[in-house]
Amino acid sequence: MKELIGYCSICRKELYCLEGFFNGVILDNKELVCFECAEGEKEE
Repeated sequence: MKELIGYCSICRKELYCLEGFFNGVILDNKELVCFECAEGEKEE
């Protein structure tokens, strides 16, 4: 099952729940971020 959860707050990529697994990160301030943007933020 694939369900749209929202959009990355940085790059606006669609974020889905895939088979019960969210393909992104929820920040402390409740923003959604894709894995690629989360890794980029961590490196800076």
